[in-house]
Amino acid sequence: MARIAGINIPDQKPIFIALTSIYGIGQNIAKDICVKAKIKPETRTKELDEDAILKLRNFIDKNVVVEGDARRIVAMNIKRKQDLRCLQGIRHSMKLPVRGQNTQNNARTRKGKAVAIAGKKK
Repeated sequence: MARIAGINIPDQKPIFIALTSIYGIGQNIAKDICVKAKIKPETRTKELDEDAILKLRNFIDKNVVVEGDARRIVAMNIKRKQDLRCLQGIRHSMKLPVRGQNTQNNARTRKGKAVAIAGKKK
């Protein structure tokens, strides 16, 4: 099992899909990494030799912000917006959808479990 950026990469998947298990790498960036490292994106991870894995590891370490650094950047951006008290920061603080999504009928994932409200007594 290959280990890149502190993450175990799945063996059975093509390398451009396997690289997406690293936080901060999506499919497009994974394909670009494979092209620049001169590795076929469709190659399975278990079929790669040590040199190819070393190329990938070095390229990702030098050129891509991943894992802890990427998480830190996202957290700092959210914190900055909350400190500015801009609309997105306020929505983050209230744990509501940030980008204008409907909240009357949907947004259960963001708002949490629904709480029943007791009816009026006569």
